[in-house]
Amino acid sequence: MREAAFVKQNKEKWIAFEKAIHENLKISPDQLADYYIHLTNDLSYAQTYYPNSKTLLYLNSLASQAHQKIYINKKESKNRIVEFWKTEFPLFFSQHQKTLLYTFLIFATACCIGIISALNDSSFLRLILGDAYVNETLNNIEKGDPTAIYKSGSMVGSFLGITINNIRVAFLAYAFGVITSVGTAYILFSNGIMLGAFITFFYTKGVLFEASKAIWLHGTIEISVIIIAGCAGIVMGNSILFPKTYSRRVSFMKGAKDGLKIVVSTIPFFIIAGFIEGFITRYSNMPVWLAMFIIFGSLALIIFYYIIYPNLLKKTYEKQLHRVKTD
Repeated sequence: MREAAFVKQNKEKWIAFEKAIHENLKISPDQLADYYIHLTNDLSYAQTYYPNSKTLLYLNSLASQAHQKIYINKKESKNRIVEFWKTEFPLFFSQHQKTLLYTFLIFATACCIGIISALNDSSFLRLILGDAYVNETLNNIEKGDPTAIYKSGSMVGSFLGITINNIRVAFLAYAFGVITSVGTAYILFSNGIMLGAFITFFYTKGVLFEASKAIWLHGTIEISVIIIAGCAGIVMGNSILFPKTYSRRVSFMKGAKDGLKIVVSTIPFFIIAGFIEGFITRYSNMPVWLAMFIIFGSLALIIFYYIIYPNLLKKTYEKQLHRVKTD
């Protein structure tokens, strides 16, 4: 599309949004968010097809003002926490799902490398997992309970310790983004290799299904959310490498805030994973159907909240915005 046609097609929408910002028109936060989503989509399009144009400068300026209006100056509601997880975050995250895909591919590639390495070099398992863990698990396998290590300690103590450690790993994956996306990619890669070696260890001992039935009870959410935290780090890291039309400092500040928002969204899921590992995983002798229900239910929860729900919400708000424009 030629730039003139692009401007003609969207200028009424931009002007309406600009008036809403500068004249403090009484529009709901939801409508304001709708405008913002459309604006960022137009900005992304302009960055691709009209670089260094006046249209791009205008949209970039308007987007910056809109971001301040929505995230800094708006009045906080009494249900601010609920609104964050229910509406604000899913709408925001819809623009970062491609980054999540890349993050998953990095982690999956590392996991495959871990599997291949462990299959071809028996010493690799001890190098990655440590002698103490390998020896203890070998003893447990001989006793007929390969996941007995998850049954030690008190339930509450395990729950708190595991949850805190998982949150620490998530913030570490995010924080390494400060040395660009390469830092977070390193964290993802090391964890992916460890997971691959971990899975292979049980496979080589012929207890993969029995072990997986217990480990993935909590591991489904735990691993998924580590990947999502990695997405947060890459968002921040990319803001340094690719500032686009912003100055590098402004781009980094925006990327850091966006990444932090993604990390914060994972905290409830880490609590759920910690609860499952502390209180449920120890009952590895549960019926297979119950274990599968928890595992696939956990996977469905992650996929729905981070992939399906943001897209559904975005489409709903786009329809509302269209109605507002045509009224």
